[in-house]
Amino acid sequence: MPVHQAKVKSVLSGDTLILSARQNPSQERTLSLAFVSAPRMKRDGDEPFAFRSRDFLRRMTVGKVVRFKVLYSLPNGVKREYGTVTLESGESVPEAALSEGWVKLRDDAGRKDESEESKALLEKLKLQEAKAKHESKGIWAGEGGKLETAYEISDAKAFVEQWQGKSIDAIVEKVLTGDRMVLRLFTAPSRHIQTLVLVAGIRAPTTKRTSPSDGKEQPAEPFGAESHHFVETRLLQRNVSVDVLGLSPQGTLVCTVKHPKGSIAEFLLKEGLARCTDFHSTMLGGQMTVLRQAEKQAKEKRLGVFQGITTTQSSTSSDIEATVSRVQTADTVYLRTRSGEEKRVSLSSIRQPKPTDPKQVPFQADAKEFLRKRLIGKHVKVTTDGKRPASEGYEEREVVTITVNNKNAALLLVESGYASVIRHRRDDDDRSPFYDELLAAEQTAQKDEKGMWSPKPPAAKVYQDYSESLQKAKIQSSVLQRQKKIPAVVDFVKSGSRFTVLIPRENAKLTLVLSGIRAPRSARNTNEKSDPFGQEAHDFANRRCMQRDVEIDVENTDKVGGFIGTLYINRENFAKLLLEEGLASVHAYSADQSGNGNELFAAEQKAKDARKGMWHDYDPSAEGGSEGAEEASTNGHATNGHAINGDSTINRKKDYRDVLITHVEPTGRLKLQTIGSGTAALTTLMSSFAKFHSVPSNSAPLPGPPKAGDYVAAKFSEDGHWYRARIRRNDREAKKADVLYIDYGNSESLPWSSLRALSQPQFSVQTLKPQATEAALSFLQFPTAQEYLADGVSFIGNTMASKELVASVDATDKDGTLWITLFDPKSRAAEDESLNKQIVAEGFAMVAKKLRSWELGRGKVLQSLKAKEEEAKGERRGMWEYGDLTED
Repeated sequence: MPVHQAKVKSVLSGDTLILSARQNPSQERTLSLAFVSAPRMKRDGDEPFAFRSRDFLRRMTVGKVVRFKVLYSLPNGVKREYGTVTLESGESVPEAALSEGWVKLRDDAGRKDESEESKALLEKLKLQEAKAKHESKGIWAGEGGKLETAYEISDAKAFVEQWQGKSIDAIVEKVLTGDRMVLRLFTAPSRHIQTLVLVAGIRAPTTKRTSPSDGKEQPAEPFGAESHHFVETRLLQRNVSVDVLGLSPQGTLVCTVKHPKGSIAEFLLKEGLARCTDFHSTMLGGQMTVLRQAEKQAKEKRLGVFQGITTTQSSTSSDIEATVSRVQTADTVYLRTRSGEEKRVSLSSIRQPKPTDPKQVPFQADAKEFLRKRLIGKHVKVTTDGKRPASEGYEEREVVTITVNNKNAALLLVESGYASVIRHRRDDDDRSPFYDELLAAEQTAQKDEKGMWSPKPPAAKVYQDYSESLQKAKIQSSVLQRQKKIPAVVDFVKSGSRFTVLIPRENAKLTLVLSGIRAPRSARNTNEKSDPFGQEAHDFANRRCMQRDVEIDVENTDKVGGFIGTLYINRENFAKLLLEEGLASVHAYSADQSGNGNELFAAEQKAKDARKGMWHDYDPSAEGGSEGAEEASTNGHATNGHAINGDSTINRKKDYRDVLITHVEPTGRLKLQTIGSGTAALTTLMSSFAKFHSVPSNSAPLPGPPKAGDYVAAKFSEDGHWYRARIRRNDREAKKADVLYIDYGNSESLPWSSLRALSQPQFSVQTLKPQATEAALSFLQFPTAQEYLADGVSFIGNTMASKELVASVDATDKDGTLWITLFDPKSRAAEDESLNKQIVAEGFAMVAKKLRSWELGRGKVLQSLKAKEEEAKGERRGMWEYGDLTED
């Protein structure tokens, strides 16, 4: 009889194999071992030792090339062939199975084939069976052959909860498609579960199948047969490891199936025989990134299902640096590149709260504000992920990933519940590279009921427009004039000097007009014409102020309900910035009334000297009294012919005060107390304050979250004592507040638990006003390099902090800041021996490059300070250790 070769595809039982031709794997035949029989595996209950019998044959033969010889066949019904099988090593499969006791000789053995060869084989087999019986092997053991096999999971959800995060050993019983297979799960030594499983993270093309509804045959999808064959040849009846991840919507187990060489999903993707699916992304977590990388490799090589595809993404896309100039919605922003170009972009793969969803729309304002606080005005890294095509009246725009401080802005929104993740089409490549992280963050936000996933809508914030009538404006103006540097947000820029601002803590909306200046008018529509430099002033204000956090001082109201005042951006007077750019001129009367006259006139003169903006053709000789003005300016009397608050070096009145330096800011600014009745009263108050807070009955926490501007009692973290303080900022998420200790000038961030109400009249600011006053050292300018600035601050702290000194008050700013020259009490009358001069001599500061008018009039002091500066440069002290870096 001829001997054939074939590959064992699978094993049906302990005595039957499915063989496939080596050259044509689709050609299969079923071969049963001659003369022997094995226990049968049945759906209604296996015979004893049936699985272990089959498993012996499976381990011995599946996937291996064997030689076989057909001895006889039974023609009745389905033709079944019987024969012998030998491994390439020469080992006889029937003899091995009999010797281990996993099969037994049939009662009719030898009757079907009475050839001499068969008789000789039968004798060998009888000897092997006798030996196995004697040694009680396999089915002859008598006990332990029972195995319970379930073909359905009664409670799939409970099963997932039990096995999630654990690995289960299994056998692949059948491969349906590249991503669907029937597994036998070894959940216990005597209990198996046979069930359908989906391979997590992928979708493979379907194979040819018959529709159960109409019985029609449906053809396979392209590469469906190849995908099926790829998995079947590698996994069918092989041992695998299974990680249970979850359930599909239909209740099917979703698992990672691992071959000894790795996840089958990854191998399928690398060959282009499957695609990634987003539905399992949140189950896989970080493993999804590996699968997407494998898919990307197949796409680049145009393998399998990716043959002939064209990528829509630009291969030359790269990261750029830009500044966020405006936040339009929670998923769309405007960027300004280094070249000054402004463009609108959308954040990849996310969507703001839907305007059409009544549950989500209340969160739109909060979502936009969340993004504004984190992005507006910030330098960010922008990665272009693709383009969103024009649709429904929207123009085409780029979709990007924006990173600020190494954090993905889109991910921050989704984590906080202020955006949802777009479900992309299968062929949509214009998606975020962090798509799987976004999906996981969305699932977590939904579970934690954050943002728009909360069942409760947010508290509606309605701003009262106080500029809609003059009466309203006057009433609110009287309230705001009593406050200094009120935190606000620029909601809209109407012109270079006119803004719509929001004051969140007052729920107020108002029009703010900058005091002390005139800015050229910009066109309100295409039919109007702007004044010269009007549009430039408007654009400058837009770039610097739009949607920015600012501070305002309100001075008065105009005739139409506008609030006249000062706007500070990054603590700088914006009117001064406009003047320095030549985009506004000083209105002398209102400038003097505002108290910022010196600063504004100096800024305008600077623009004139530089021929900037509207002063591009400025001619000093055309102004009357220019020589006198120049002379007056040199002596500190005037600027550009205008007297400045009557400053005069001849009639300057000396103002000496005994002071105590309580705090030195990192910028070199000081906080001081004026020694006298106020500090004596503070000592008495602090003694009573300590006694009051030592009583347990006075330890009640704040009645509610603190608000910016509230006065409170705060427990200083360094000494555990209680002090009067004021809330500067409040973080509701972290339940922390930034506080300023009003009597000492230092600040820190504290949890709400370290705050108490300051409602007792004896401790109020009406009883004793805050004792810490802000001050700055006259004539000095500190270095911008952080290391030298830190050295200077350290020197001031060691030399002056907590010491009683004498301060000569040279000027007072509108906001109450004192410009001072400090002296040691032992040399009070010696103006040349000031501590300011000592700081310059040590190289910790320089003489200011931009001198104020009153500083210009102090020629003798300036000359002495500049001499010390030159001496410090020559000795290479402090900031001058590498020479004069300011010469450029």
